[in-house]
Amino acid sequence: MNLKVMITGGGTGGHVFPAIAIADAIKKALPETEFLFVGALGKMEMERVPKAGYPIEGLNVAGFQRNMSLRNLSFPFKLLSSMVKARRIVEKFGPDVVIGTGGYASGPVMRSAQRMDIPTLIQEQNSYAGVTNKLLGKRAGKICVAYDHMEAFFPAERIVFTGNPVRSDILDLDGKREEGLAYYGLDASKKTVVVIGGSLGARTLNNAMLENTAFFEKYDGIQVLWQCGKFYELQYAECETARLPNIHLRAFIDRMDLLYAAADVVISRAGALSISELCLVGKPAILVPSPNVAEDHQTKNALALVEKGAARLVRDAEASEKMLQEALLVLENEALSFSLSESIRQMGRPNAADAIAGEAIALARGQKATRRPSRRKPSKEEEE
Repeated sequence: MNLKVMITGGGTGGHVFPAIAIADAIKKALPETEFLFVGALGKMEMERVPKAGYPIEGLNVAGFQRNMSLRNLSFPFKLLSSMVKARRIVEKFGPDVVIGTGGYASGPVMRSAQRMDIPTLIQEQNSYAGVTNKLLGKRAGKICVAYDHMEAFFPAERIVFTGNPVRSDILDLDGKREEGLAYYGLDASKKTVVVIGGSLGARTLNNAMLENTAFFEKYDGIQVLWQCGKFYELQYAECETARLPNIHLRAFIDRMDLLYAAADVVISRAGALSISELCLVGKPAILVPSPNVAEDHQTKNALALVEKGAARLVRDAEASEKMLQEALLVLENEALSFSLSESIRQMGRPNAADAIAGEAIALARGQKATRRPSRRKPSKEEEE
């Protein structure tokens, strides 16, 4: 039984990489499956998905800006056109199941599928569901989640605790520490702090590094691999902090497995994908949630770990003052470092992609088994 699977989502790595991981898991289980991704034109999925070997269609859709912006004037027109195109794409491809991982394109595509009675699966990465997913969840066949207490947003009987899918290369870091240190040009005799700002970078984390030159001069037994993001590279590459011998500035990280393997402590934003990766690699983490996200969901993500003793939290406004001090505390306290590692590792779900794939396949097979035959009127030739 060959299946047709549509996957929609993107805008950020937190939506794109889980979508690709789910597709890979379905393909591993059922190699003959036919896939089609749907993303937003101009977003990273339009490049990343084809590189992963999957076809993709793009919608001219964007989010509503929370601040006053002239771009909001075009929002209703883009939404309407994307709804029309999404329905056409769904009708043409005829999927057995549609999987949504979040992002601008996810809403129109999932909504179109539900109106056509095609089974849908929501992969909710965060501990606090957004408005779109809450609405879609009322008619979704399954909602795959990574945090407890999600019945506050979705029908409890359709929730499945799977965890968040992550890229497969970080699942096994054994024996990679020396390789990671060498790959990034790090000193094996020094403790390594990794600062991750995401592919676009995080201004708060970058400014905290910029403003703490004296800290790194004082604690020269600590080295930092500082991922500033492509957007900020020119701004920070020549700053005083970046010139220090124990600071290694990178715009982008191409080997996340080796990065994590080399790290003794990780300072990161609290996006769902970042947290899921940290849970699997079991590294002590200092989380600095971004305040510039819907429903402040990064803070809620971080608190879900902090409440279980699995991470330390620093507020965005206090990053320059406290972020590096927290990292130093962890580095100097072996008991704390061990406790954080063990606690966060217990929250990891290495088989998340396979679990979500299984739920999607079950929905798709159920759809094929119960799908009504076409009601079109037979031709004269067929009647004869």
